[in-house]
Amino acid sequence: MEPIEVTARFDEQGTITPLELTWKGSHLRVESSGRRWTDEDGLHILVILASGRMVELIYRSGEGRWYLQRTRSNRAYA
Repeated sequence: MEPIEVTARFDEQGTITPLELTWKGSHLRVESSGRRWTDEDGLHILVILASGRMVELIYRSGEGRWYLQRTRSNRAYA
C-alpha cells in the first residue's frame, strides 16, 4: 500500500467519487469506479483507469489520506 494523491468529488450524501490520481509522477484519469467496502483500513474503492488498469484506492478519513493497493491481476505490471 502506498500513499497517493487523489482528486475526488464528495456529493451531498457523502459519497466519494475518485476522478483522477497522481501515481509515480503521472496524472491518471479514473474511467469508472465499482465495488466499495469499508474495513479497519478505511474505505476501499475499486477503480478502472483510462488505461484499462484496475486499482484499489483506500481512503482513510481519520488521516484525510488516500492509498493505492494494486490488485492481484496488476501486480506484474507495476
